[in-house]
Amino acid sequence: MRSYKQVPKLLVAFCLVALNVLSAFPQEKAAPGAVEVHVVITDLAVQSDSELPRLRQGEVKVKQGKTFLQVTQVIPAQGDNAALQLMILIDDTLNPGIGGNLNDLKEFIKAQPPSTVIGIGYMSNAGVNVVQNFTPDHDLAVKAVRLPRGVLSTMDSPYLSLISLVKGWTQQTVRREVLMLSDGIDRLRGETPAPSRLGPSLGPVYHSMPTISTDATSASEISQRYNVIVHSLYAVGVGRAGRSSWDLQLGLGGLSKIADETGGECYSLGTSNAVSFKPYLERFQKTLDNQYYLVFLATPKKSAGLQRVNILTEVSNSEIAAPNNVWVPAAK
Repeated sequence: MRSYKQVPKLLVAFCLVALNVLSAFPQEKAAPGAVEVHVVITDLAVQSDSELPRLRQGEVKVKQGKTFLQVTQVIPAQGDNAALQLMILIDDTLNPGIGGNLNDLKEFIKAQPPSTVIGIGYMSNAGVNVVQNFTPDHDLAVKAVRLPRGVLSTMDSPYLSLISLVKGWTQQTVRREVLMLSDGIDRLRGETPAPSRLGPSLGPVYHSMPTISTDATSASEISQRYNVIVHSLYAVGVGRAGRSSWDLQLGLGGLSKIADETGGECYSLGTSNAVSFKPYLERFQKTLDNQYYLVFLATPKKSAGLQRVNILTEVSNSEIAAPNNVWVPAAK
């Protein structure tokens, strides 16, 4: 009889332990008035030679501060959801010596699936000359690829060119991504005035750009605002800046910054020209093949704006690449 009397006590103890265990795991929350946010994420392999399992809804977490937001959908960008608009931007300040590598780019374009439409544009004078609008005819896109001119203009900034493209890009409910071939050097803002340390009588003194271009930050923010993922493929440009190790490092830093913050990848062999684009384009293809549409609920503010989130997973060998910030509409 004693053993039966112990049963209620054991049940109570078990329930208390269960509650403690459950409370140790973060619970997803949806605040009253929460709005849906849509974003594209990429599942990257921590070890590139290993296969990636398909992510499921419960395996992707969205964290804002200390709060885990409610994830409502994780949809693979495959099959009926595979549509992709890919704009390839080539910097006209690049050294024409990359001509051989452009054959790798052409082969990459030819190999794209029918669900991918491709546009080709050339960056110069803080704008983009789109020589081929988005087309499912990949042979037509290949014909639009030419050598960069290898010349300088009065307003060479790959970041202002990117901003111009993104602002004019018609929004659609498909993946929108950019592959930018550039050295990342902002030749437009290559010199910055600063007060002279020798005294105010000398006035402002011009110095080489001390940091990554401020326009790289603007380009990153605008790309995140319009849900555009930016990838970059580094190549060396012409002119004095293209021979300056300082400018080269800052340029690569700018390209890496935008890629990291928008959820893309920056492919480079340091600040040297790649022997071949092929291995980088193969990695890029793997990136495109492992993307998902993520939908979660966020708390809106009085005004629409970018909100910082951290998107992560604990699935073995998986690492999420995603924008640092997402656009959240204003509260209704």
